[in-house]
Amino acid sequence: MTMDRGTADAGKVGDRALSGLQSRLLDRRAFLFGSAAGLAALGLGGCASDYMSLAEAEKVYGPVPNEKFPIPGVDVSKVDPKYFRKTVRYDSNEAPGTIIVDPGKYYVYRIEGEGSATRYGANVGRDGFRWNGDAYVGRKAEWPTWTPPKEMIARQPEAGKYARGMPGGLDNPLGARVLYLYQNGVYTLYTIYSTSAPETIGNGITSGCTGLLSQDMIDLYSRTPVNTKVVVLPA
Repeated sequence: MTMDRGTADAGKVGDRALSGLQSRLLDRRAFLFGSAAGLAALGLGGCASDYMSLAEAEKVYGPVPNEKFPIPGVDVSKVDPKYFRKTVRYDSNEAPGTIIVDPGKYYVYRIEGEGSATRYGANVGRDGFRWNGDAYVGRKAEWPTWTPPKEMIARQPEAGKYARGMPGGLDNPLGARVLYLYQNGVYTLYTIYSTSAPETIGNGITSGCTGLLSQDMIDLYSRTPVNTKVVVLPA
């Protein structure tokens, strides 16, 4: 896999985080709320819905108060319901526990075996920053420190204040949990990380990393040991 280490950096989302999220997409709150409300109404009317209801989502994506840095609940009206966590049919020859990233559909799958997988909605690399191939989880961390590489500091001088590392916390670009992806013993500079920006789910906004809602990332992280295989599909 060919990578530009000048742009594919450990922060990946740091460019937009440190610039006040200037590249964040327009707020789709009204549209998504209307869509989700419509699905909920169908369920009340006796029609089966393929998605988690808003009431269920508010529980699954509610506050996580017992963390080192308490995590607020997700504004689920900012997430298309198709990206809520779900157990789905997924035929694969990969072993249970394998993580499959499908950037073209904005999903991350954890293979559960017997033709099923846990599916999470994700944000992915934007055009020009996507990659694909096999990797594995070389290490993992809770509330990690984020350090912008010198290439980023050259592009964004304001990032220089974090040259010695940005401590873990809610404002840290890597969030509550991170899985670092490796190939042949070498860190690829790509991660699967947690995001507190629900409107990014289902969009290409990073420099190659894959982000899950914090509640989803905590779930995936808890079931993913070091050396877990990760397959990133072509977009």
